[in-house]
Parts: sequence; C-alpha cells; structure tokens
Amino acid sequence: MSTTSQKHRDFVAEPMGDKPVTALSGIGEVLGKKLAEQGFDKAFVVLGQFLLLRKDGELFSEWLKDTSGANSKQAASCSQCLAEWCDAFL
Repeated sequence: MSTTSQKHRDFVAEPMGDKPVTALSGIGEVLGKKLAEQGFDKAFVVLGQFLLLRKDGELFSEWLKDTSGANSKQAASCSQCLAEWCDAFL
C-alpha cells in the first residue's frame, strides 16, 4: 500500500465538519472546482456519494473520474481517504 500524504493524514485525523472538497486527499483546486460546479463543493457531500456507492472504492473511483476527470491515482487517493475516515468516525 502506498504511503499517505500529510493532507490525507490531516483529513482522517478529525471530523470533517464543513471542510471544502479540496480538503480531501487527491482533490486539488482544478478537480475541486469541477466538483463544486456539479454541486459537490463540500467534503461531506462527496462522502454522501461514497456512502451511496456502499463504500465501494472501485465504484467511487469510477464515479469521481466520470464526474471530475480525476485520474486513477487521484481517485484512488480520495477513495482511500474517505474509507479511512469512515472507519474512524462511522
């Protein structure tokens, strides 16, 4: 398994509250803007989609690629980040 970024560790370490979508690992300004334009402006909204897809990392990664144009690495990073957050807080 790859090592996680500081951004990933910071996100998983605390409740997400009202954090912007760009707080998620793998989501930078460009992808964040694309997601926000489609109504996914907050991390908790993206979490909702992750949960609707039954926390299935593969399905979520495909959704993220289709929705924002994320590459495989970005999508996998975001999926792993949300999965670990769920393990810690749900």
